[in-house]
Amino acid sequence: MKLLTFFSLFALASLLLGETSPSPIKPVLESLVDKHIAPGVVTLVTNKDKVLDFESAGYASLVSKTPIRKDAVFWIASMSKSLTGTALMMLVDEGKVSLDDPVEKYLPEFKDQKVKDADGILRAPKHPITVREVMCHTSGMVLANEKTLRQTQSLKDNVALYARFPLRQEPGTKYEYNNCGINTGGRIIEVVSGMNYADFMQKRLFEPLGMKDTTFWPNEEQAARLAHTARFTADKKGLEEIQQDKGAEQRIIDKWSEGVHVPRSVTADMGAGIAFNYAKHYGEPAGGFFSTAADIGTFCRMLLNAGALDGKRYLSEQAVKHLSSIQTGETPVSPDSAYGVGFSIKLKEDEGPSVGSFGHRGARRTAMWIDPKNEIAMVILVERFDMTGEEQKIMYGGFMKAAVAAYGKTGK
Repeated sequence: MKLLTFFSLFALASLLLGETSPSPIKPVLESLVDKHIAPGVVTLVTNKDKVLDFESAGYASLVSKTPIRKDAVFWIASMSKSLTGTALMMLVDEGKVSLDDPVEKYLPEFKDQKVKDADGILRAPKHPITVREVMCHTSGMVLANEKTLRQTQSLKDNVALYARFPLRQEPGTKYEYNNCGINTGGRIIEVVSGMNYADFMQKRLFEPLGMKDTTFWPNEEQAARLAHTARFTADKKGLEEIQQDKGAEQRIIDKWSEGVHVPRSVTADMGAGIAFNYAKHYGEPAGGFFSTAADIGTFCRMLLNAGALDGKRYLSEQAVKHLSSIQTGETPVSPDSAYGVGFSIKLKEDEGPSVGSFGHRGARRTAMWIDPKNEIAMVILVERFDMTGEEQKIMYGGFMKAAVAAYGKTGK
């Protein structure tokens, strides 16, 4: 009886103090830091109604040993494609764009584009590239790594440059991951809406959702929360922080930015060349956004709710189905995944999320997955170069399997 009373009092005290049970995610994150897989990591798990788990571990900076904050700012790279796809589908909902429309309907510079055969002969394609094809990587457009492609800090000018290159193959016949295609989708948003792409994203998506830290150009306060990127040390036994603006004098950065302030921590992490983006108010639809776990979690929760959140509808249910369903037709992507409109779609449950879950990863290993079957969404943010395939399996699988087991409908 006394023992029962003791535990009852302990439980009551814990409740009054606001203590909760330990997170099942926290040990996974601490293990990633201890094993030098992640310098610092922030994760979030949410259902349709609320955040279920929000954790962090490790460092924002390995140099200063600054503990990472839950509101740390990360470069999310290609996760930006999903934001662009969502924005485009808002215009589809409004009847201003159709996925089956030829791109040249909105961008006349694409008229009379040719396909270059294996023997170098140019000929007309069987059909002009469509909006759907640029958004699901089957357009056949020039790739961003083409050596003769000299991109600028103008989305309009860049997309016009893409149109001058012949198609690499017949539209719709091959999946080829393509930043130029997604950027073209971003330019269509500009033409149809009459707004600068970044302004459209801010006013139509980020502000209404309350995504206050999602931007192409972190300010000084946001930069102070930046998660700095790490890579292997020379002996591959540990991690070290990168510095990509070595030798760049402040006067040069100020010249490139045309006087617009660029936080030095941003140039250290991204390179001094980002100063041109600040100067020209330029952001790449395919991979330029910075964000936080809370912002991405809110975005994911809206999609988990089939396009609505807190009484406001952003997308129709049909639009969300297009985003999250295979848009490549019979064209294969990989044994593990397919592709929708700016979203990757899981075909295997190897990492934890159910088949049919949709989301995206970024170049420095950030990721988000919306899992309708398990009724949760998962966000993991890390900034890491040269992460091995085995390390990725440990990180993604460890986090997402733990999240599904603890909070997923099928995991309980």
